[in-house]
Amino acid sequence: MDRRDFIKKSALVTMGSLLMASPLGRLVAKTNESDLANEASNLVNEPNKTDKKMKVLLINGSPRRSGNTFTALSEMAKILEQQGIEAEVVHIGVKPIRGCIACGQCHMNALGKCIFDDDVCNKIIEKLDTADGLVFGSPVYYGQPNGSLLSLMQRMFYAAGSKVQNKPAAAVCVCRRGGATAAFQTLTMPFQMMNMPVVTSQYWNIVYGAAPGEASLDTEGIQTMRTLANNMAWLLKKIHTGDPDYPERESTNWMNFIR
Repeated sequence: MDRRDFIKKSALVTMGSLLMASPLGRLVAKTNESDLANEASNLVNEPNKTDKKMKVLLINGSPRRSGNTFTALSEMAKILEQQGIEAEVVHIGVKPIRGCIACGQCHMNALGKCIFDDDVCNKIIEKLDTADGLVFGSPVYYGQPNGSLLSLMQRMFYAAGSKVQNKPAAAVCVCRRGGATAAFQTLTMPFQMMNMPVVTSQYWNIVYGAAPGEASLDTEGIQTMRTLANNMAWLLKKIHTGDPDYPERESTNWMNFIR
């Protein structure tokens, strides 16, 4: 046998070994009919990433645990659960939340979290591991989101940006009368820097209300929350399962300020 024949035969033997070691090769090697059926069943039923129940983390950036921001996020959570997606509403609380001081320790030490561990920031960062989608809700203060929520978002995205990449996100703002569009734009800006698909609705994600629970009277705003939740569920399913069906949408319930 010359050198050329030896190389050809060695390559064939190697290819045959690789084939027999593969799932297909194991099937070919089976001679018993029941073994074939069992092996085929195991291949079909192998677990994959779509077996995990999807989850959306909704962050309530209001100091009022059960205020109008909670009302808006709860409407979303209800629809997400109906769509078979787990929804967790997290309240940032009333304790101070640090602003980022640009020390860079989170990156220099590859922490994956903020170096400061004396507020809610790292606790919420931990929840990102199991979240497939994110919603940030805030009341409107002087045309801006709650400062505590902004501090939280800036530290989260800087220290643990890899945990939010490619995860669909949405912002929700609640106000008494005005400033909501400016606050809404502020909340959505980071998503576009973090490679996060932005989930939209039938209108800007704004709900109106002053007294606790009053947001539920804004029929169009609450409907916007339902549409937003359905769109979030559709996008998550599209990403994780390839489900091609568009969400079923309600007819718009227009509501003007003055009737």
